[in-house]
Amino acid sequence: MSTTRHLVNRRRRLATTPPRTPEAETGPAPEQSTAGAAAEPESPQAVETTPTDLDPDPDATAGSDAPADASRTRTSRLRVTLPALLCALTVLLGAFAAWAFTSADSLRDEPARQNTALTDIGRTSEVKGRISEAVGAVFSYDYASPARSDRAASTYLTGRAVRQHEDMLADVREQAPKQKLVLTTTVTGSGVEFLDGDRARLLIFADQSNTRTGKDEETTYAAAMFAVDAVRRGDTWLIAAIDTFTR
Repeated sequence: MSTTRHLVNRRRRLATTPPRTPEAETGPAPEQSTAGAAAEPESPQAVETTPTDLDPDPDATAGSDAPADASRTRTSRLRVTLPALLCALTVLLGAFAAWAFTSADSLRDEPARQNTALTDIGRTSEVKGRISEAVGAVFSYDYASPARSDRAASTYLTGRAVRQHEDMLADVREQAPKQKLVLTTTVTGSGVEFLDGDRARLLIFADQSNTRTGKDEETTYAAAMFAVDAVRRGDTWLIAAIDTFTR
């Protein structure tokens, strides 16, 4: 049996000892023990992550790489298209050179491009003076001296112009003896449209006066404009064709 002293001591121990909990009675759980927690490594699920520990955002990465990719793409395109562009430009320049050469040949062969009316001043002045003299002579007629007109025609006309002159003065020749006509033609201006070697074309401006010297003397005036084709024969120029611009 316990003595009174033993009972007293036992009661004192119970009074100073904290009450036990169910967990204290059963013992700590293995996963919550301090030793187990210290010994076991942290579970991946238990590791706290921060924004800096996460993988970079794919969109952000793509956005940061986009300028570099675009630059590389443009550089690649330039490397591909530049040779093609240079090749096309070479072809175009070659085609233009061929066209220009062909056009130059055709222009040199074209008669209109051989016009020296503005470059050969001496020849231009010569043909203008000679043809102006010829026009004044062949288109003037005096009823009292018809032979003079005939000599002028034989001196200054050739080819088709001979027949044209006869047709143009046929009425004057017929009426001149009756009305005692005197036809006078004066060249007031001329221009060389075309000059190529021994061929030329001139535009003629002239004033004409037709005077009746009978009892009722009367003078009429008219202006004339026509073109003539001239050819050089030896050291002189002759009228080869007359163009009155009429059909």
